[in-house]
Amino acid sequence: MDPDTFPEELADTLVGVQRLLRRRLRAGLTAPRLRGAEVELLRLVETRPGIGVSDAAKELHLAGNSVSTLVNQLVRDGYLVRGTDPADRRAARLRLTEAAEARLRDWQRRRAALLGRHLDRLDPADREALRAALPALRALADHLHEEAEDT
Repeated sequence: MDPDTFPEELADTLVGVQRLLRRRLRAGLTAPRLRGAEVELLRLVETRPGIGVSDAAKELHLAGNSVSTLVNQLVRDGYLVRGTDPADRRAARLRLTEAAEARLRDWQRRRAALLGRHLDRLDPADREALRAALPALRALADHLHEEAEDT
């Protein structure tokens, strides 16, 4: 592989895999589709229940008013509960509803099944190469995250 084109090829491949996953997972939905940023916010609240809107905005690298709009939409749709922070009555704390938890579980189950089926079609060496690449991909994600926080 040409070292000059490797970064672009890696980026294109990762984006392509993510796009295909999204499209395939949308095909089996019975509920209205959630936008990418909405899913990202729900997944963040799932991992950090009680997170505030401003912290969520920082974590997602979005403007505070954009996250507030997402929160309002997800509260209206029954996926988020906006509670009051007991330490600061002006601050909101976000929690998932049971409907959001069920939707995320279903999405994770369907995503794992979809990927599992296609990973099974790869030869063992390719599956092992992907498994071996996970730590490097996580480190790359961490570096990108750190750089985003520095700016």
